[in-house]
Amino acid sequence: MNLKPYAADHLKSIGRLFKENNSPLRNEFQRDRDRIIHSASFRRLQYKTQVFVNHEGDMFRNRLTHSLEVAQISRGIARTLGCHEDLVEAIALAHDLGHTPFGHAGQDALNTCMKSYGGFEHNLQSLRVVDYLESRYADFRGLNLTFETREGILKRCSKKNASLLGVLGERFLKNTSPSLEAQIVNLADEIAYCHHDLDDGFRSNILTFKDLNSIDLFASVCHDVKMQHKNIEPEKLMNESVRRMMHIIINDLCETSFANIVKLQPKCIEDVREQNLLITFSSKTSAQISKIKKFSRQYLYHHAKIYQMTVAAKQTVEKLFQYFVEDISRVPFEFRKDMDDKPERIIADYIAGMTDRFALKMANDIG
Repeated sequence: MNLKPYAADHLKSIGRLFKENNSPLRNEFQRDRDRIIHSASFRRLQYKTQVFVNHEGDMFRNRLTHSLEVAQISRGIARTLGCHEDLVEAIALAHDLGHTPFGHAGQDALNTCMKSYGGFEHNLQSLRVVDYLESRYADFRGLNLTFETREGILKRCSKKNASLLGVLGERFLKNTSPSLEAQIVNLADEIAYCHHDLDDGFRSNILTFKDLNSIDLFASVCHDVKMQHKNIEPEKLMNESVRRMMHIIINDLCETSFANIVKLQPKCIEDVREQNLLITFSSKTSAQISKIKKFSRQYLYHHAKIYQMTVAAKQTVEKLFQYFVEDISRVPFEFRKDMDDKPERIIADYIAGMTDRFALKMANDIG
């Protein structure tokens, strides 16, 4: 692995919450990745919504496939910039572990339910999953991941909650930056969902080429593909257009970020943390990303079909929350044992860990 001086180094990790002996076979970030992959929370991502509720069809992306795509994009960028590939993979695979069923609709509903009890932040919940809720080891709770992986998982955090996290929360209070690896995953996440939501929207017959051509970048690459491949099938045209869009945007990210690094010359990871964000798009590409997001909000996320799923998802989460608030003993014992948290937080943990289909079945069963 050709690590640059500014990259995170597994040999210089800040460490784990609980001291462990090093592995003779894997570096510390590889161990983090493997622990995440073998966790129950990671397996459940297979049945959690990205945009389309899980039972809508097996061709659509879910939280698991999204996380794998983010990991793949992140590794390529990290390799190009001389950053730690194993660390970006670990962060990417864990970044959505705390997401509720039904995607952002479920998160918004649970946050509303928890408004009087500290709220609900899915980034903070992902950290809570790996630090506390996963229970696989005899010597400690959680997965006992390295500081660097935990730092990357916590992409956003309110200052109120950051103040309770000690060293891990300091950057949100001091406005410093995380590692380059954490920055890479943050933007790889944007690249993945911006492009793949378009693809899923097309596959669902919600988005048409006429709609998509209102995005300048898509229109340009789609035109080029049609010029090079006469009579290309619609599905292949869509696949090739999205692929080329991603290539252009990833290439821009690598070139712009490398220029930032060359200009500011960080000598170590501490220098990175004292700088403004170094992993960035160019202003032109940032504008293109903004256009894609605006398009998706208008044509996909607010589409009647998605809106109906969103309303149903919120009603399901609210119904479950009220059901458990009325009697905390309805929450399985393993979620209540050895817990020092308030009942509402335990309920939020339980609901957030549900898959789409489990939540729908339970809501249906309670009537």
